[in-house]
Amino acid sequence: MKIRNILVALLLGAASLQVSAQSGNMSFLSSSHCMMRAESNSRYVLLPVQESAEITNVKVIVNSNVVKTLNVRLAADKIDYYVPFDMSEFAGKKVLFDFHVNGVEGKATAMKDYACWKNISYSDTFDTANREKFRPAYHHTPVYGWMNDPNGMFYKDGVYNLYYQYNPYGSQWENMTWGHSSSRDLVNWTDEGLAIEPDGLGTIFSGSCVVDKDNTAGFGAGAIVAFFTSAGENQTQSMAYSTDNGKTFTKYDGNPVIVSDVPDFRDPHVFRHAKSGRWIMILAAGQEMRIYSSANLKDWTYESSFGKGYGCHEGVWECPDLFELPVEGKNYSKWVLVCNINPGGPAGGSATQYFTGTFDGHKFTCDTKPEVTKWADYGKDNYAGVTFDNAPDGRRIMIGWMSNWQYANQVPTMQYRSANTIARDLYLYTDGTTEYLGSKPSAENEKMRGKTAVNKSISGSKTVSKMFSKPCGTYEVVLTLDPEQTSTVELVLSNKKGEKVALTYDKAKGTVSFDRHASGNVSFSKDFPAVTTAPVVGSKLSELRLYVDNCSVEAFANGGNSVMTNLVFTSEPYNSISVKCDGKKKSASLVVYPLNK
Repeated sequence: MKIRNILVALLLGAASLQVSAQSGNMSFLSSSHCMMRAESNSRYVLLPVQESAEITNVKVIVNSNVVKTLNVRLAADKIDYYVPFDMSEFAGKKVLFDFHVNGVEGKATAMKDYACWKNISYSDTFDTANREKFRPAYHHTPVYGWMNDPNGMFYKDGVYNLYYQYNPYGSQWENMTWGHSSSRDLVNWTDEGLAIEPDGLGTIFSGSCVVDKDNTAGFGAGAIVAFFTSAGENQTQSMAYSTDNGKTFTKYDGNPVIVSDVPDFRDPHVFRHAKSGRWIMILAAGQEMRIYSSANLKDWTYESSFGKGYGCHEGVWECPDLFELPVEGKNYSKWVLVCNINPGGPAGGSATQYFTGTFDGHKFTCDTKPEVTKWADYGKDNYAGVTFDNAPDGRRIMIGWMSNWQYANQVPTMQYRSANTIARDLYLYTDGTTEYLGSKPSAENEKMRGKTAVNKSISGSKTVSKMFSKPCGTYEVVLTLDPEQTSTVELVLSNKKGEKVALTYDKAKGTVSFDRHASGNVSFSKDFPAVTTAPVVGSKLSELRLYVDNCSVEAFANGGNSVMTNLVFTSEPYNSISVKCDGKKKSASLVVYPLNK
């Protein structure tokens, strides 16, 4: 039976499935331990998953050696979906699966009677056709399984490479591996499979990649060198290299390259520092960032630390970045240190803070007072954002994980979980004597625009309401305002079910707010219904730009000076828009573009 038919049958509650794991292949050794001799003439072993089940620890054994370990929530009472285990590297070999099932004590059903054993099946294909109404139309997602932090992003030979924290064996966090996608336009992404898998040092946590143009590491000119956290008993830093532009990696035989006695010690971000002619690594160590330098990417020297007493410390610091940007309209540049934190964000849960200052190749010096906290995004759902190495034309392009650790494992999808934000170009701007980090939608996103769906002038305090001629869940909204005349704005996206989100600008308060209390399904977490609020620097709003997809709204005020990213889970698309603003005649204009890849 083809896997697609199996999945359809499951979703429809069919009573029977083809049994491939025959009783002769299964051996039950205790109340929590069993083994299965797997067929190796099919590419995939299809493992049944139940998300509410306890974890089963799986060892894959070939020639009496453990070749892989993984954790899967194998189905006890019901089957939510299947995940594939790829057998192609073991073709022609005898493969033994060793299962240790956790949480069997006190269960009404004995482990040997769990649904998974009779429904493990085999196939040469695995159907990844979309079965999720909330899957984004133009944001990057994994084809199946769990995804969190973007990792190792780099540009080379016309291709943007995006790696990400990935669980190939379920749609909840586990089995951290680097998945890989590539794109030529930052919009259309091709799945490239698994890039870096767990090993004896641990699972593969977040990190970065660099293009070693000058062969400083000795792996070849133009080699891609990846740095990542090996998450074993303790967190250590490891490296791998690729000579085929990041498609496959070889792990360095001298791993780990950096160790520490700090429990939270992770997420190395590496870049070339031109003035010192050395490689710089910044990584998170508890609630500070540590900076190291190297001439050859292999041997690292500790330089300095930053963070004590600065910014928000309500959660663990992680996923750093450090880069230099020119300041718009000025003849100088500043360094930006990006620090993701969980929890402690302005809207609760995880978020991205940043610091501006100077960096001399050894030490980062912040130019604001320690108590000042700056946020890159004031929504609930933009975390772990990092930038591409070697981006063209001097651009600094960031992509973030579009979720929040408060509810990431509970959002109402199963085939996959989590998407990334659209690509954003970063810039620095000033308000008085203070520099701020802005992020505007990358120009590549505008190529998705279709024929204008709405084009209206807004006069005085009248309300403009418009229903799209066709139901449309993916579009861009551009609301242009006269900043001198406008003091309040209310923009509402809604559908016929009464579900809606409301964005409100208040000049007196100097804020833009986003209310998703009535956005659709908000029941899966008490932390999901929320109002998020972003400051409008200078208090005057001239433009509000929204990117709306099947499960998200990204709001950019004044080109990207203030940003809010929020998930939404609607029963049907928002296909109606209304805008009300005060001001004089023809004080605003509203344009809506359908978006198509």
